[in-house]
Amino acid sequence: MVLARIDREEPYYTAIAAELLQRYGFTVDIDLALQEEIDTEWSWGNYPFPWCSRQEVREVSAAAQRIHDDIADGRLHIHLHADDGHNTIAVGSYTTGVRRHVHLHGENHLRQVVTRFDDEAEAIAEFQRLYSVAVRPGPAPLTDLERSVRQALLGQPPANDSAKSSATAPAVPPVAALGEHEKFLVSFLEGNTQWEKYRTWSDETTIASHESLTVQAEFDHEARHRTDTAWTVAQYNGPVGERLWHATLTAATPVPLVRTLLQHVDAPLPMGAAEPHEPLRDAGWHPSSHPAWTTWRAPNRTIALDHVPHSSDDRWTLYGGEDLDRAAWIIRLSAGVGHDVLAQLAGTAAELAEPPPVPARRTPLVSQLPAAASQHRGRVR
Repeated sequence: MVLARIDREEPYYTAIAAELLQRYGFTVDIDLALQEEIDTEWSWGNYPFPWCSRQEVREVSAAAQRIHDDIADGRLHIHLHADDGHNTIAVGSYTTGVRRHVHLHGENHLRQVVTRFDDEAEAIAEFQRLYSVAVRPGPAPLTDLERSVRQALLGQPPANDSAKSSATAPAVPPVAALGEHEKFLVSFLEGNTQWEKYRTWSDETTIASHESLTVQAEFDHEARHRTDTAWTVAQYNGPVGERLWHATLTAATPVPLVRTLLQHVDAPLPMGAAEPHEPLRDAGWHPSSHPAWTTWRAPNRTIALDHVPHSSDDRWTLYGGEDLDRAAWIIRLSAGVGHDVLAQLAGTAAELAEPPPVPARRTPLVSQLPAAASQHRGRVR
């Protein structure tokens, strides 16, 4: 039995299924890795409905899942589709049950019904009026997620063979080892006397304050999971001034990035430092623009940087892996962070993303080759 969903909520529904099986007397054994995923609360990156609670997000995703299943099983026939420059739109009719005709908006876990019609001709005519030359016949091409879900449900291997897949698979993003952050904190405080350590009433947290009283770093010793916030760094415009910006770093963030952030706020670069994207462009990273944000991605796709101009708490997001929603680690920086800070982090990220140099192959000495005299070749005139 395979459970594959476009809303990426397999662990959540697996837990529900396991609970129901246990209720009816079945013995259920859950793999440790799966149990960890079940216990992990995660959220979609750049979710377009940030006001939704986690349960409301699941309800939106569940509705999108039902639409996907209806299309895949033939209960919802798609007549036309279009791309409005931001999203995929479609018009379709339900072929079973109550005859409904709908306009759909979005893809994957965000697809939803936006308009309902009693008459099929009216639904199609209105769709053509709204999207005119952008209208295309039939359903839109499957997204990568839809294709992978259907292949999993059918038990089909990926379209590419294993050799090609392994050749094109992205490299594993760099991560910090367990306990590496604690060791770094100790060595950093010992080597930088301008920082002073404070322990809170709980042994779970250490606070490091700079002698200028304008920078503070808080470290959570209990952060273990990839989604747990291990570091919170903030800079203020004076000892009792307002906060200028803040950053959060999760538990597996590579130590070089933590070091870069703390060292920079301690000794900032002069004005006129490089723009954040310059070190990335120099390292061969490529930008891709979306309606609400821009993503810079390393050539080997191990690290990415998102810039969301209209966000306040996470205007800049640096993360390890291809997918922000399943990132190995995440650094979020708020609005107000200086470009010099970002340029330093971008430079360190570019260095981390570079693959290690390939060792030169040793070639045999010329003396080890067969003597040229033993090879007889005719001369061509």
